[in-house]
Amino acid sequence: MKKSKNKRLLIVCQHFWPETFRLTDLCEGFVEQGYEVDVLCGIPNYPAGKFFKGYGLFKNRKQTYKGANIIRVPEIPRGNNSNLRILINYVSYPIFALFYIPKLLTKKYDRVFVYQLSPVMMSFPGIVLSKIKKIPIYMYIPDFWPHSFFSVVSVNNKFLRQLLTRFSYWHYKQADGLVGVFKGIEQRLISEVGIDEKKVIYIPQAPEKIYETEIHDKVLKEKYKGSFNIVFAGNINPAQSFETVVAAAKQVKTSGYDNFRFIIIGEGMSKKWLMEEVKSLGMSKNFDFVGLKPVEEIPKYQTIADAMIVALSRSPLFEYGIPAKVQSYMAGGKPILAAMDGEGQRLINDYSSCGICVDSGDADGLAQATIQLMNMSRAQRKKLGTNGKRYHYKHFEREYNLNRLIEFVFNDNRIPDNEYKN
Repeated sequence: MKKSKNKRLLIVCQHFWPETFRLTDLCEGFVEQGYEVDVLCGIPNYPAGKFFKGYGLFKNRKQTYKGANIIRVPEIPRGNNSNLRILINYVSYPIFALFYIPKLLTKKYDRVFVYQLSPVMMSFPGIVLSKIKKIPIYMYIPDFWPHSFFSVVSVNNKFLRQLLTRFSYWHYKQADGLVGVFKGIEQRLISEVGIDEKKVIYIPQAPEKIYETEIHDKVLKEKYKGSFNIVFAGNINPAQSFETVVAAAKQVKTSGYDNFRFIIIGEGMSKKWLMEEVKSLGMSKNFDFVGLKPVEEIPKYQTIADAMIVALSRSPLFEYGIPAKVQSYMAGGKPILAAMDGEGQRLINDYSSCGICVDSGDADGLAQATIQLMNMSRAQRKKLGTNGKRYHYKHFEREYNLNRLIEFVFNDNRIPDNEYKN
């Protein structure tokens, strides 16, 4: 990979370190390759809804992180994560960010890079700056709007759905290049949004290198010894079908298997409901909620895991989308237990053979898959994990995909993926 000649990049995203999104690692990658990076982001409060300790409207508004300059825009925190508070949070960042445009106009940037999570309008400040300064703007899209929004919030009004679709697609049409983290996003940007295929590329979300390592922690090993440990790491929200997980766990227990434990790492708007549901079913012994952990600690839990789990709610979005946690799980070399449809199911069952995936919402199937994994020998489970790790190194490895991203964004060089036949 060629080092940059002091090119300067403005990254626009509402969420950044210490919030745990892949953008942090991408930013590190840009800096490692010699790019000067400024990040225009909000004040960390995701997913709990409160400003992180040490942060606020008048605290740590300017920072540096591993060589990147951070400019923190005021925003209204998500609070209790009600729909109203989330909407206010969504709108506050792009509005307040516009007040930073005059100062940013005094700086020379070679590219604007939008890391577009929810909502799509977080990209608007970047669009405004790119148009005024005539700077090429590239969008990296983990959350394809409005479809990712519809997967969480039920919108049945036809007019409103069409309005949100046109609103979202307008943002994508302003970009000079778009990166879809799923093959399906690349295809839909071309077929539905109407973007020229030369301006779109599929580059999967590469997990941080630390996920490839085993980290042995004596305390965790002692704490979880003697049980079959199934680890979940990520946001606990309605898109994650924990009702399916809990129902499956109950079936496993009533089938005579009690020596298992779900280790839940993370926070989110559904956590309170989940903890209450587990308690009401008398399954507190089988679930351990350890809270939000930094990326650096996740491999400790993967190392003591017998399996990793992901379950998604049924949604058209998930027909072609794969949660980033799946790539992280594969890098860790542990078998994956899953309940999801579409591309994620095909990845686990067919492409990589790295675990057992049943349909979204299929609690019976997930229970049987759990029992099947528990009854496997360690060698059989290890083979599934090895299959996933092998697939990871071939298609999802960080340096390979970082190089493809840099070539596309800075050199207009579109290197096709080798995971799918074009």
